[in-house]
Amino acid sequence: MSENLNNTVNDINEAPEENLNELLAIRREKLAELKASGNDPFTEVKYDVNAYSADIRADFEGYEGKDVSIAGRIMSRRDMGKANFIDVADSKGRIQVYIKIDDVGEEVFAAYKKWDIGDIVGLTGKVFKTRRGEISIHCETIKLLAKSLLPLPEKFHGLTNTDMRYRQRYVDLIVNPEVKDVFYKRSAILKEVRNYLDSKGFLEVDTPILVPLEIGAAARSFATHHNTLDMDMYLRIETELYLKRLIVGGMERVYEVGRIFRNEGMDTKHNPEFTTVELYQAFTDYHGMMDLVEELYTMLAQKICGSTVITYQGKEIDMGNWQRMTMVEAVKKYAGVDYNEWKTDEEARLCAKEHHVEVPKDATCGTVLVEFFDAYVEENLIQPTFIYDYPVENSPLAKKKPGDPKFTERFEYFINATEFGNAFSELNDPIDQKERFEKQVEAKRAAEPNTKAEVDYDYITALEYGLPPTGGLGFGIDRLVMLLTDSASIRDVLLFPTMKPVD
Repeated sequence: MSENLNNTVNDINEAPEENLNELLAIRREKLAELKASGNDPFTEVKYDVNAYSADIRADFEGYEGKDVSIAGRIMSRRDMGKANFIDVADSKGRIQVYIKIDDVGEEVFAAYKKWDIGDIVGLTGKVFKTRRGEISIHCETIKLLAKSLLPLPEKFHGLTNTDMRYRQRYVDLIVNPEVKDVFYKRSAILKEVRNYLDSKGFLEVDTPILVPLEIGAAARSFATHHNTLDMDMYLRIETELYLKRLIVGGMERVYEVGRIFRNEGMDTKHNPEFTTVELYQAFTDYHGMMDLVEELYTMLAQKICGSTVITYQGKEIDMGNWQRMTMVEAVKKYAGVDYNEWKTDEEARLCAKEHHVEVPKDATCGTVLVEFFDAYVEENLIQPTFIYDYPVENSPLAKKKPGDPKFTERFEYFINATEFGNAFSELNDPIDQKERFEKQVEAKRAAEPNTKAEVDYDYITALEYGLPPTGGLGFGIDRLVMLLTDSASIRDVLLFPTMKPVD
């Protein structure tokens, strides 16, 4: 009965209660029998493995006729009486195994017949090809290494409930092998990013995750309390200020691959905790950072996807061809509005009203420009595009443009109408920085009276010792992985995305 039930149940969370209860009872009875006979599978501590499914498939000629030892999970079984075929999944894929009573012995075969789909086994045997040409292992010994007490989703439909896939990623990885490929690629992307930066002379460092200040930035922090010090602390919303302290200290090229936490909304592009790369290089500027981004992303597309031309959600994107536009140029191109024609803030606000662009009552020309960009430009930036020279109003950490202090040496870059990263020629004037920080905190306190935002005066002190001209860049790993694996949601590229608990 357990075989029939095991092969017909869909997601165990959606199975009829009577069937599920019977399945659970049957599997636990089998475990009790194993323990009573002295064959408790949970006492196994190791199993020597010398081959993997994908390696055997890739080099059949090298493995043919040789003895191999593999371990993995039983995913299917085809019963032919005194001989069986099973599919075993290991960390690299699946392979067919032929089990015959004459080869493993009657006692072992009888015990094996009671095992279930999902059980973890170790086996040895010779590699061969069946008459139908299927690369397989002719089993000589087989051993139960762990008992699965819950049935897997039915093999033809898998775990299809998206919400449950994210909650039970362990099951998702078992029954949907393409999901595992995404996370192998994620690891490869991180490795290539590190290799690239290391080759350019950057040093990987770690900076604090728990920080003593809620800074005045727009992002909202997660708060906690340190009992021993009796002080409130916050999960970091960026790694920037600590990394630039290191530039002050003479570490001229540094980067961090770090977890960031923001107590904000959630959607297909946002998760409360996410991974970023932030890097800082002394004696360069934002143009140097543009060159770095273009070279890095072109290389990643070629190495991960095999081509600089990739497909994302049905759109062809050329990662080897990057455009560069100032924000003023982009707004003029897509909105038909020329920032340079605005003589006063009032004229800018009137222009926004005429174009049905909502702006604050006290909006400046720079603020209005940013709102026009959001309303008209971003949705058009499908191919890789740098947008640079941002208004000073929304760039508190960027250096002002020489000769035009209304703008800063800042850029963001966009692919598929999504922002992927942010970079500056870093502000290194401590007096200017202090004024901007104080205005930022003042504005946040006005908007949120209960905020505990403060100015990071220690960072100002660091600047007073002298920060050399520096280029800085930050970009999200999760969105990059989405792009290079053609994943529609950030939850598809996070092993354990944040989820609301089930009642």
